[in-house]
This record gives sequence, structure tokens and C-alpha cells, in this order.
Amino acid sequence: MPSKRRKFSAFAKILLILTFVCSLFVAGAYYVLTTFEPLNTQEAPEPGCRLTLSDGTYELEADQAVNMTTVGGVAYSRDLPEEAVTVAYATVWQESRFYNIGYGDRDSVGLFQQRPSQEWGDPEEIMDPVFASRSFYDALIEVDGWEDMPVYEAAQQVQRSAHGFAYDQHETLSRRMAEAFTGGEGTDVTCWFDAETAEALREGEADTAGAEEEIARVFGTDPAVLPVDSEPRTGDLGRAMAQWAVTHAEEYGLSSVSYENLRWRASDGMNGAEQWTELEEGTDGRLVLR
Repeated sequence: MPSKRRKFSAFAKILLILTFVCSLFVAGAYYVLTTFEPLNTQEAPEPGCRLTLSDGTYELEADQAVNMTTVGGVAYSRDLPEEAVTVAYATVWQESRFYNIGYGDRDSVGLFQQRPSQEWGDPEEIMDPVFASRSFYDALIEVDGWEDMPVYEAAQQVQRSAHGFAYDQHETLSRRMAEAFTGGEGTDVTCWFDAETAEALREGEADTAGAEEEIARVFGTDPAVLPVDSEPRTGDLGRAMAQWAVTHAEEYGLSSVSYENLRWRASDGMNGAEQWTELEEGTDGRLVLR
């Protein structure tokens, strides 16, 4: 029989070999972790926009966000209160879900599904979200006591829909959206793009003049006059203009939007790059587009 000393010697050799092999694995793993960049397995989010509401977040497709900020912006041109935006949003949710569609019941078209046969305008005019929104608000303020009515009732007084109570289901979301767009504390609107579009926006030349001209048409105020002496009843004018610019960034080639102490930059939405960031020096109430 082998002696106990021999058995112990063999065991010690095996233990030594195992220890050496484990040390090699540990050293190799350490080398890999400290030498090579980790693989980024995060998938880029689908292009879109997000509203940060007072009670959570809500995501929209880019086309929806574009129309949302236009419908809300036109309320400023009529110096209407935030409640008017809520009524308009509830109406558009029910009628078109914020898609500017060229079809509908009978001859209805557009965001509000307005009918040329009911003298809302020519189809081409109604398909212009600015024209359609102006028409809606102009009809709304003709409704006696609309501000004190339930949202669905005020909307129905304008629309004369066969299913007027249906507007009620959109009131809560519409109220939060109106709050976010008009400047509620802790709320904002942001958008992001696919990587190719984001790069094109960053490297291309922005049509800032075109964007500013359209902002003036939507809001009824030239952004060059910011800051204004007194805020309109609707809310923070400059902030609403900035959010409009963000949702229309792709259309006008904008790579950044700055207002007061915040800046938004065009990105693919990876790692929170779509979020508004604080500026070391604010814009003194001006809207700065790049």
C-alpha cells in the first residue's frame, strides 16, 4: 500500500494544479474586463416623442406630437385659457387621435373632422392644422358659458357629434397634456429620432427663419419679441414655442432648442440623450434655435 505521505503528496499536487488553473481564469477575466470596452446591447428606441406629465409619462408618435403642439399653440393666438386647450385636445383625441387624416365620416377631414358641407372651410383649408384649430377655437368661444361646462359638453357644442359623450373619456389625459404644453411645473415635451436622422440634424443646416415664421403663424406672436412683458392666459409662451420647435425639429432641420436655462438636442434617445439639460448661462427669456 502507498504510504500516507505519498497520498498526501499526490493530493497536494492536484490542489496546486487546480489553484493554478483557477488563477489563470481569474487573471484572464480581469484582463478582459479591464482591457476591452463592454458590448452595448441596448437597442435604440423607436423614434417618437414623450410627454412628461404631472402624473407620469405618455408617448406619442412624431406626427401626433407635431399636431398636438400646433393645436395647443393656436390657443395662444386667441389668448385663451388652458381649459380651451383641454377641450381641443379631447376633441382631437376622439376625432382623429392627432393624425391629420384626409378622410372621415361623409365629407369630414382633418384633425377635428370638420366638414366642408357645414361651412368649416374648403378641404385644403381644413387639412391645415393651424386653420382647423383657429376655426375650432373661434367656434368654442361663441358657446355661451363654455368655460364652466364639462369638457365633453363644450366639445359637443362645437362639434355636434352623434356621440357627444365620447369626448368625456379623453378629458383626464387631455388635461394633463394641456398642462404639460402650457408650462406646468415639472412637465415637458421631448422627441428623438433614428440614428441617421439625428446625425443629419446635427450636421445639416437648420431653417431657423422658416421655423420662426411658422411659430409666429401658429402662436400669433413673433418669437423674436420674447420675453414678452406679460404672459398670455394660456401659459408660458416661450416654453410652449420651444416645445413646438422640438416636435417640428425634423421638418426644419433643428439640432438644438434652448429656452431660459434649458436646452434640448437632437439625438437617437440612447442613454437619456433626448432629455432637456440645464445651461450654465440661460437665454434671458429668448428662444434660441440652432
